[in-house]
Amino acid sequence: QVQLVESGGGLVQPGGSLRLSCTASGFTGNSMDYYAIGWFRQAPGKEREGVSYISNSDGSTYHVDSVKGRFTISRENAAVTVLQMNNLKPEDTAVYYCAAVSPPPFRDFLTPSLYDRWGQGTRVTVSS
Repeated sequence: QVQLVESGGGLVQPGGSLRLSCTASGFTGNSMDYYAIGWFRQAPGKEREGVSYISNSDGSTYHVDSVKGRFTISRENAAVTVLQMNNLKPEDTAVYYCAAVSPPPFRDFLTPSLYDRWGQGTRVTVSS
């Protein structure tokens, strides 16, 4: 059974950068090639929202408008997906989660209910 662990969160000043990693375990061979990975975030008092998505099947990516041009999602290797976050803003403060689903969805890429594997989250705080 695939398990996910996030890392890389922390405190950063506005305009700074962070690199979040999502490491998968419990899979065999190239089975992660048939998954999609989504990054989500949840700020205090707000609903969980999708941020970025990558399909391991074809490498396609998607970012919500609020992070386009600042965040980049990529697959580092069979087990690790990276979310590079640049030019961070205070409104990016949240707990960030990665999640996995197989097979990759055709649409509504960042609907949380589609994903059945979740990590425990890593906290990102953007503050001066």
